[in-house]
Amino acid sequence: MDNSHILTNAIVVTPAWSGLGTVVVDDGVIVDVLRNRRFRAGSDLRGAWLTPGCLDIHSDYLEKELRPRPSAEFSAQSAFHFLDQRAAASGVTYLATAISFSDNRDNPHRSFENALERAQFLGRLGRQAMIRHVVHARTDPNTPALLSWLDAMAELEGLGLVVYNESIPGQRQFRFEDLVKKRAESKGIPEEQARALLEQAVAERGQHNFRDAIRERLSTKAILGSHDDTTEAHVEEAFACGATLSEMPTTLAAAKRAKALGMWVCMGAPNLVRGGSHCGNLACSEALEAKAVDMLCSDYHLPSMLAAVVKLLQQDVAPSRCFELVSLNPARMLGLADRLGSIELGKEADLIAFSAVADYARVEQLWVAGKEQFRLAPLAA
Repeated sequence: MDNSHILTNAIVVTPAWSGLGTVVVDDGVIVDVLRNRRFRAGSDLRGAWLTPGCLDIHSDYLEKELRPRPSAEFSAQSAFHFLDQRAAASGVTYLATAISFSDNRDNPHRSFENALERAQFLGRLGRQAMIRHVVHARTDPNTPALLSWLDAMAELEGLGLVVYNESIPGQRQFRFEDLVKKRAESKGIPEEQARALLEQAVAERGQHNFRDAIRERLSTKAILGSHDDTTEAHVEEAFACGATLSEMPTTLAAAKRAKALGMWVCMGAPNLVRGGSHCGNLACSEALEAKAVDMLCSDYHLPSMLAAVVKLLQQDVAPSRCFELVSLNPARMLGLADRLGSIELGKEADLIAFSAVADYARVEQLWVAGKEQFRLAPLAA
């Protein structure tokens, strides 16, 4: 069968040990993990790393395929095809694609209608994809229009996560004065006028908070989380409304509060790879040092999942810890650790073979449930 293999002569990473070994897969399931054993039969991986695939709980990459330029749009079918291929080539076997359920007046391409259409499309095509796909719904709890869409969202195929994505300007990732300057430049208006418009938006959106309604309708359908928590109060509000995940907290205080409450904390892998936040917020390295990070996601750059692993390995972080961050803890948070997230007996064989090259990972093969879905052609001699 094409989902049964002997994968040998590899550096195998398990939760308990890493080193030369062999993994045996039968009918898509890991049936043996042999330490310090090499077989003549089977697939010789020539010393490559053999690890669980990455479980990426937050990717914005679909937007890059749909609209690589503000005025250049491509079909959803084309965008999904290349998203799927890009994820596989990056070592991701489970991908949660972020779709924004909001009524953004400044972006005509971002509406509830568009979001639902894309989420439905992703759910349908996900059944025919190379890797596993789910929807990561970024919900705006500050707009009444959301309420009329919750029932349709609850019927989505493959709804994996629902995250509170507050839209009150200047309260989280981007500072208010920075938004004033950005709005003035983009609209070609004086800063005083831009400030007045934003203050009006703060007053209007600040009147509404529909987190409880979101929780009531969707908490049995998906994991709940909160995005860009900046203060301890943000974290506490999300926790009170059922959130078990704090993704991309912008301050160490918020990350520590989430940990104290028993929430999962996710940071962006590009933040770690690049050496800091592109917005000037909390550095992933600082949060890791404070033991305030449980997992990494690709955020806006899919190759950064494994690039972060390569960087951590170069810093002598244990391989098992590296893959706890990108595979096992995401699986635990999603409630999938009995099936996915690590190389252990009885788990589905979602695996990758890769080599570390400078500051990135070169993925050579990828399997999902034991079926080879990606193979990189050998480099010319």
